[in-house]
Amino acid sequence: MTEHFDTLIIGAGLSGIGAACHHQRDCPNRTYIILEARTRMGGTWDLFRYPGIRSDSDMHTLGYDFKPWTDAKAIADGPAILSYIQETAAEFGVEDHIRYDARVVAMEWNSDAAHWHVTYQSESGATSQMTANFIISAPGYYRYDEGHNPHFEGREDFTGDIIHPQHWPEDYEYSGKKIVVIGSGATAVTLVPSLAKTAAHVTMLQRSPTWIASQPDTDWVANLFRKIMPEKTAYKVSRAKNIAYTRFIYKTAQKKPKKVGDHLLKLIRKELGPDFDVEKHFTPNYNPWDQRLCLVPNADLFKAMKAGKADVVTDHIERIVPEGIKLKSGEILEADLIVTATGLQVVVAGQAKLSIDGGEKNLGETFAYRGLMFSDVPNLVSIFGYTNASWTLRADLISRFSCRLMNHMDAQNLDYVVPKAPADLKANPFIDFEAGYITRVVEELPKQGDRDPWRNRQDYRFDKSVLLRDAESHEGLEFGRKLKQDAAA
Repeated sequence: MTEHFDTLIIGAGLSGIGAACHHQRDCPNRTYIILEARTRMGGTWDLFRYPGIRSDSDMHTLGYDFKPWTDAKAIADGPAILSYIQETAAEFGVEDHIRYDARVVAMEWNSDAAHWHVTYQSESGATSQMTANFIISAPGYYRYDEGHNPHFEGREDFTGDIIHPQHWPEDYEYSGKKIVVIGSGATAVTLVPSLAKTAAHVTMLQRSPTWIASQPDTDWVANLFRKIMPEKTAYKVSRAKNIAYTRFIYKTAQKKPKKVGDHLLKLIRKELGPDFDVEKHFTPNYNPWDQRLCLVPNADLFKAMKAGKADVVTDHIERIVPEGIKLKSGEILEADLIVTATGLQVVVAGQAKLSIDGGEKNLGETFAYRGLMFSDVPNLVSIFGYTNASWTLRADLISRFSCRLMNHMDAQNLDYVVPKAPADLKANPFIDFEAGYITRVVEELPKQGDRDPWRNRQDYRFDKSVLLRDAESHEGLEFGRKLKQDAAA
């Protein structure tokens, strides 16, 4: 007999474990299971093992709204975040609901039964099936098996090692090596100062600069609050403080981009000194927060550069040569190790094949309802966080929305909910964001509309005001009951 659950949660990473905890608390009468493609929980924070792996958001907002972050460090390393996820799963009793080595490969909606028929596959290739009334999709937003690896001419000629950070070998020894890190995003600015501690020298090679800001890795205000307030109160207040601060910075950058940009550059000049070419290496050709602002804790990147352990080169790659990288300028960067911090491959719904009543559904042709459900796709919520704030802020809201939605359906004896987009809706990109990992796949992503509730605003205050309302007040959602067998007869 095929297993059946009220709710299926896909993914046991930060979002999936959070969704399960919300489900455990707010939907105690619903059965649920978590299918995880890998053999361990933790998602990104278990997969990524490169040197220095850490959060690029403070943990008072990257942490769950129901589980205080109590470590003194607000910018935490990967192992600490993984431990926090594992501790949360154990505390809320969701560990026994996880089925590992279970990659969801197909999800088929059956309107007659008003449920999903799900096929999942183990690493060995064996497949199994189950059914579920409702799916919360939280497998992450990128391919775990393959990062973005652009082709570089001459790659096969290189005599050293080439590593993508997403697949960093365990116990890889890089001490004493000359290293070139290709990229200037969050991964690159994390890797460079960490590698520089023991490497002979590290060069960050970028085609164009990224906006970078330094911030202490500890939050002295939050740490003070923890000393004078109860733990949960201190966390709530610290979280609200950091949400407000992040929103202020983002809004200011949108309204006064030159002022914010000039301030960021002033801080970098203060770190690197008046003789450093900040205009060339740290002045992007886009406004702050048009792409994600990179965070460097305690100015570690700049300290490595001032110490002569690291530098930055802004140029284009002509080809890889046996001894390193030849640039368009003619310069050759010698290297024993090349790290391709060239980004992620964004995917939707974990690459699972989606079909509705036998017909394949392309999510790239759908409209996203508030950025979390898809037009004409019943009983499916997808967790996609913020690009301009901590991911978990939105993940928590979506999980709470899902529970309210499912509880409403149970109370009213409803079998399905489906977003229905109006015929005159104008299509816009899913996210108004210029980062390469988004622009590379913009046609594959769902579309957002030109008006609510089909806009994906990426605005925490707005989302909080609308997602926590009663389910029946959500315009654009159509509820219904399946056709009963006796009525059909």
